[in-house]
Amino acid sequence: MRNNKEFRMTVRRKLLTFAALAMPLASIPAHAQEGEGGEKRTRLILGPQISPSWPGADKFSVGPYVDLSRTRDSEFAFEAPDESFGSPLLHSGNFAFGPAFGFVGKRKASDIGADLPKVGLSVEAGAFAQVHLTPALRLRLDGRKGLSGHKGWTGEISADYVAREGDDWLFSIGPRVTLGDSKYMGAYFGVTPAAAATSGLPAYDPDGGVQSVGVTAGYHRMLGRNWGIAVYGRYDRLVGDAADSPVTRELGSRSQPSGGVALSYTFGGPR
Repeated sequence: MRNNKEFRMTVRRKLLTFAALAMPLASIPAHAQEGEGGEKRTRLILGPQISPSWPGADKFSVGPYVDLSRTRDSEFAFEAPDESFGSPLLHSGNFAFGPAFGFVGKRKASDIGADLPKVGLSVEAGAFAQVHLTPALRLRLDGRKGLSGHKGWTGEISADYVAREGDDWLFSIGPRVTLGDSKYMGAYFGVTPAAAATSGLPAYDPDGGVQSVGVTAGYHRMLGRNWGIAVYGRYDRLVGDAADSPVTRELGSRSQPSGGVALSYTFGGPR
């Protein structure tokens, strides 16, 4: 278990990282985030979420569950609660494209319990593309490059079924497939010959490909004119080389649950 000082430092680092990632989004032109016409409305979702401390971990970290949305339409555009940070830069009919940002907490030898190389805090940047096949079905693909930490490529293919009553309530559920290249997989699931000699684990060289499959469900309901509540749950199961890794089998877990709960506050618009 982490001591209180380490816990506070982990939360602080994640908040600072989110702030750093969010700053570029603030410069996106308003028309890229809002619809045309009407009065502008803004919704902030803020609360805690818990997730594996790193891919394959059996330990969990608490971080911020944050989302900021703006619209001039009659309702806010759907965003899955577990999707990467980013805002569309291009809209064409039911298609949207834009930047994607993410981060993964660092993994130290003392955290994992074996003398394996440290993987630093990974700040990821890339892009996403999504399309609404119907008003109730959205497909999304994103890919991100680690600018630090694992320094590999990772991404996700997702689909969401969405049921809603305007902004009064919204429910979504859908499958997830998480991908990683060989550099990404090697950082978290690989054991080099040198690391095998110091850790006692067998050497292991994973290939890139599918890391996990899972499902996410989210729910948001307004509790009045301004306040609302948002919750989500996600479960991923490591597969393939990630699941077969001695790091996973002996020091981690194939099960990767996460979830969060938050309050939302909506302001602006007609009174």
